[in-house]
Amino acid sequence: MSVGIVGGGITGLATHHYLRESGVESVVFEADDEPGGVVRSEEVEGRVLDFGPQRTRLTPSIRKLVESLGLESELRRAADPPLYVYRDGKLRLVPQSPREAVTTDLLSWRGKARALLEPLTGPARTGEGGGANGSESDGGSESDDGGESVEEFLTRKFGSEVARYYFGPLYGGLYGSHPDEMPVEYSLSKALEKAGIEGSVLTSVARKVLEGREKPPIVSFDAGLQRLPEALAAAHGGVRLETPVREIRRAGDGFLVETEGDETRVNRLVVTTPADVTADLLADLAPDSAAALRELRYNPQVVVHLLAEADLTGAGYQVQYDEQFRTLGTTWNDSLLDREGVYTCYLGGSRNPELVERSDDELGSLAAAEFEEVTGHEARAISVRRLRRGMPAYDRSWAALDRISMPEGIRLCTNYTARAGLPGRIREAKQTAETLAGAESASHEPPAADA
Repeated sequence: MSVGIVGGGITGLATHHYLRESGVESVVFEADDEPGGVVRSEEVEGRVLDFGPQRTRLTPSIRKLVESLGLESELRRAADPPLYVYRDGKLRLVPQSPREAVTTDLLSWRGKARALLEPLTGPARTGEGGGANGSESDGGSESDDGGESVEEFLTRKFGSEVARYYFGPLYGGLYGSHPDEMPVEYSLSKALEKAGIEGSVLTSVARKVLEGREKPPIVSFDAGLQRLPEALAAAHGGVRLETPVREIRRAGDGFLVETEGDETRVNRLVVTTPADVTADLLADLAPDSAAALRELRYNPQVVVHLLAEADLTGAGYQVQYDEQFRTLGTTWNDSLLDREGVYTCYLGGSRNPELVERSDDELGSLAAAEFEEVTGHEARAISVRRLRRGMPAYDRSWAALDRISMPEGIRLCTNYTARAGLPGRIREAKQTAETLAGAESASHEPPAADA
């Protein structure tokens, strides 16, 4: 078997790595001149800046990958520092322990007491008739398709305060979408399932605490997170940078991948590109699926790196979505991973998508002004980057996923069909490679003898 992988971001490169480890021949086609996709790092004014994800968790899969690539000595580790939500003119501590849950002023005593009733509530109500069991008094209305939104789910489970001030800003802020725009079945319910949480969230979390399970440590690399895809690209041959795919055609029981001045024949295809790019590539092979892919929305984001002598201690903050700010949240790279004076602000999202059209000076000034208002410290912008496909929105456009069906021999392995974030991308890449390698092994097994 030979596998063509379209896209040299972290997903495509990890899939390539695992396939090569399994003895399966594969080749990666990447349009850009650098590997990594949205995982991009650069040094500016002597500081290492990340323009996509700022850090990751050293999960067992990532740990093993780091070890196999010989990157252990380049790791930067961090403890779990405080995280905040900005609301009503103040940074308020996000509780990460039972003691902090009692002492935090993020929630009132009434809100904390209401959250304790969560084990008495039912599971998420999805579009497949999940709302047929009625609703509870604290639950709000359900979405038009019969399923709950993330905000409706969180409100029914934990109460309105936890939904608005705790989970809502943290989860919705991650993707730049308002929780009431996000159907739970396409977003949060899958995240809970991957985390091994069934039924009551509080009961599952308490069980993990009692069993002594700890979160994997927060990490990056000395040269930034792009060091990981760079090492993956260098570990194996067959990574073709600056090689955009022009067309994909059927060729017998395989495919022809056409690039500028060349054609490559492969038996299987793994497509890791954004939804609209994938739609263009598959327009002739799967026109109905391509039309559905074009409906999926991404939230544009602006990433502004600030330099400040703030000496703040924590991971950063998310802005509660009722506040009149354009900043979605800020990572405190200075204290989190010892990036001297660096603070990373995210702006835009579904609330202010037009911000990507503003000038660098306007965006830098806006981010610095809002940072000063929140923290009380002056800052100046040293970098402004635009991510027009910042994060999958996981909004109601995600219902289009139900109409996507790939032709035999083609697999989607992307952040819009599974979880975003490096651990999720590595996990799906490994599963995809194992499935393909397993199919290759099965094709070489001798036929069973007659009884």
